[in-house]
Amino acid sequence: MKAVEIINISKSHGEVVALDSISLSVERGELFGLIGPDGAGKTSLFEILVTLHIADSGEAFVGGVDCRKDKKYIRKNIGYMPGRFSLYQDLTVIENLRFFADIFGGSIADGMELIEDIWVQIEPFSRRRAGKLSGGMKQKLALCCALVHKPRILFLDEPTTGVDPVSRREFWQMLKKLKSKGVTIFVSTPYMDEAVLCDRVALIQNGSILQTDSPASIVASFDKDIYMVEYDGAYSLLKIFKGWERVHSCYAFGQSVHLILSDVEATAADIVSYLEVQGCRGAKVELLEPTIEDCFIELMTRQDGKDN
Repeated sequence: MKAVEIINISKSHGEVVALDSISLSVERGELFGLIGPDGAGKTSLFEILVTLHIADSGEAFVGGVDCRKDKKYIRKNIGYMPGRFSLYQDLTVIENLRFFADIFGGSIADGMELIEDIWVQIEPFSRRRAGKLSGGMKQKLALCCALVHKPRILFLDEPTTGVDPVSRREFWQMLKKLKSKGVTIFVSTPYMDEAVLCDRVALIQNGSILQTDSPASIVASFDKDIYMVEYDGAYSLLKIFKGWERVHSCYAFGQSVHLILSDVEATAADIVSYLEVQGCRGAKVELLEPTIEDCFIELMTRQDGKDN
């Protein structure tokens, strides 16, 4: 039995299609990532899975239970951390944690098996009001509250958005420890660098799944040469390459540009020659190994081509 199984789920908000016949599954004990930018449909899918909303069509099962038919069971047996900090700001850390333990008929001691590694980091602030915590500490408290009733499936909707890099790294280390304790983790994030920390990922854009696989397999499936080009900033290069008929795709990557040519026979020398004709001498051109972000952009390019 899958931890999560989604079959042709669709959801619209008025005229906006949030999810378009999505299907995917999460294995038990897996750390699975739903990766995509803001507005891709991540939160809409999570809200269906945690029974906050009902899909327009399709089926969704969590722990083998139908999300439409047994909301109470699902809510009792999952942990959910929404994208926005939703704990009680005026309650202290310990009061928030005790409140969530009480809701599920347990105690903090009952859930200590799962939260101990996180709790030791926030216990020194246990008497501080939640609203006065730093972003990283709020994140850790929210995770403790989602785990205190010992769920076996954990849903985390963009848990590291707006959190500093150190806290992001610590959070993912905590997720790895939870996975080692048998917790299934389904996490959404807009950060491509977090995709590689998951066992498998689903890349989502405009309410559609572009690809589902392990990060390594997605990168290995990239079938085009990609070049990094540096010369006087990314903006000027984008303008230059926009008029070249041999360009398949071109996008800024920091101060450089990542460039894919439609001509499979083209080489770095061809790029240098084109730039010299445009008056750009001394440009740096380098063949790259693709990243998960390059794969995502290429898949979006293909999707846009189909839509057009």
